[in-house]
Amino acid sequence: MRAIELEEPKKFRVIEIPEPDAPGAGEVLVRTHRMGICGTDISGFLGKMPFFEYPRIPGHELGVEVLEVGDGVTHVAVGDRCSVEPYMNCGHCYACLQGASNCCVNLKVIGVMIDGGLRPRFVLPAAKLHRSEKLSFEQLALVETLAIGCHAVQRSGLRAGENCLVIGAGPIGLATLEFVRLEGARPLVMDLSDRRLAFCRETMGIETTILPGADIEQQLRERTDGNLPEVVIDATGHEGSMSASFAYVAPTGRLVFVGLTTDEVRFRHPTFHKPEGTLLCSRNALAEDFVRIIAAIEEGQIDTDRWITHRLAFDRVPAEFAEIIRPEARAIKAMIEVS
Repeated sequence: MRAIELEEPKKFRVIEIPEPDAPGAGEVLVRTHRMGICGTDISGFLGKMPFFEYPRIPGHELGVEVLEVGDGVTHVAVGDRCSVEPYMNCGHCYACLQGASNCCVNLKVIGVMIDGGLRPRFVLPAAKLHRSEKLSFEQLALVETLAIGCHAVQRSGLRAGENCLVIGAGPIGLATLEFVRLEGARPLVMDLSDRRLAFCRETMGIETTILPGADIEQQLRERTDGNLPEVVIDATGHEGSMSASFAYVAPTGRLVFVGLTTDEVRFRHPTFHKPEGTLLCSRNALAEDFVRIIAAIEEGQIDTDRWITHRLAFDRVPAEFAEIIRPEARAIKAMIEVS
C-alpha cells in the first residue's frame, strides 16, 4: 500500500507500507477519501511546527469511510462517512480526568506526532469518529479546521452583541469568524492581505475589515464606539502580531491565542494590566465541538462551498505541495483527493 511521507522539512516521498491489521476491540478500519491541508501541515513542511516529528505521514483533517469495525463498536458501521477527531488522548492523566482531552499530557495528534491520513487505509479508535448521513467527505474533512475556531470562541466566553477582533484571515481565522457570527457577536477581522480581507467581505459577509497600519488602535476605536473589542483572538501564529495584540483589548476584555509560535511573545505589563485583561490559549478542540459543527453544517448554518478553493491529487503531492501553499496560489483551503 502506498503512502506519502514527509521525510524531513520540504521533502515528501512516496513509500510502501504494510496493509493495516484488522481492527481490535473498540477500533475501526477506515479509508481516507479527503485530507485538508492545514497550517500545521504547512508548518511541518517548512520545519516550523514545534510538535511535528519526522519522518511522518501527515494528515489530520480527514473525511473517511468506515471499512470494518472491531468488537464493541456500535456508534458507527461499515459504509459510514465520518470526520476524524485526530487528538489521541490517554484518558487517565490530570487533563483528561478534568475533561480537557485536547491538552492531554500524553497527547498524540495523528499526522503530527504519529502517522496520519495521507494513506489509503488505517486503524483508529472508534471513539474518534463522528458520523454524518448528509455531509460529503470534503465537508467532513473541513470539520477539524472549523473545530479549532469553534473551541477558540468557546474559550473566549464571547457573548452576543460583543465586538470580537479576529487577527489573521487564514483558515483558522476564517473558522473562528464563523463561530463569532453564530454567537451573535460583531466580527471584525484584521489581516495583511487585501485579498483575504476582500474574501471576508465579499464571500463571508464580514462588514468590518482592517488592514494594519500605524493607526490600528484608532481604527479599532472608530469601529467599537471608542471602546476597543471585548474579545481579541489572534490566529496568526506570528510573534509580532501576538505581542502587539495585548494593546487591542477593551477594559476587562479577553485575549485568546489560537495561533502557535515557537518564538517569544513579549508585551509591556502595564499595557495589559491597566485594562485588567485576561489572556487565554486555545489548543485543539473537544468531541462536543465536532458534534456541534457537523450539526451546524447539516442545518445550513455554515456554508462550506466557499471554503475549498484548490484540489490536489494524491500522486501529485510530492511535486505540487510547495506550489499550492505559496501565497501566490491564493488557496483558502486546499483538499487532497486521497481516493
